[in-house]
Amino acid sequence: MSNSSESLEPLRVSLSPQERFEEYLQTRGLRQTSQRKFLIEAVFQEHDHFDADELIDRLPRRGEENYVSSATVYRTLREFVDAGLLKSFQLDGRTVYELDYGYPQHDHLYCNVCRKLIEFQSEALVAIRDKVATEISFRVSGHRMIIQGTCKDCGKLRRKKRKQDLV
Repeated sequence: MSNSSESLEPLRVSLSPQERFEEYLQTRGLRQTSQRKFLIEAVFQEHDHFDADELIDRLPRRGEENYVSSATVYRTLREFVDAGLLKSFQLDGRTVYELDYGYPQHDHLYCNVCRKLIEFQSEALVAIRDKVATEISFRVSGHRMIIQGTCKDCGKLRRKKRKQDLV
């Protein structure tokens, strides 16, 4: 999945993602495995949005060092979500993951043409959310907004194509 150069800057956190995950595993009586350790490093290497298949494509193949089975990837991604390291959401019928731990609350613009996700923060949007919640005595724990449309690059391509079609 494409990521935008407008991605958000990470926040300062007291524990590394690896340490945070080890804490999570300990509270559940699970052990840290070399595969889990490798996956957390692979996931937190870049700030991008991805689905499980895209992550699997970036990982070593069967027979190579650090190979991780697809089943282990899917299971570990669910653990990362449960541990608060990743957020997951549905987009175009796929489960998309993004880094959560160490990143601020934000929303997305999604291009229906090139499938790029652009992250943004809006104090005005949060103010509207909080005002509506207050009016109906609703306690907000978070939100996710994905605005769909066409990015400027794809919009330029469409305009050019239409002019050519008229000739």
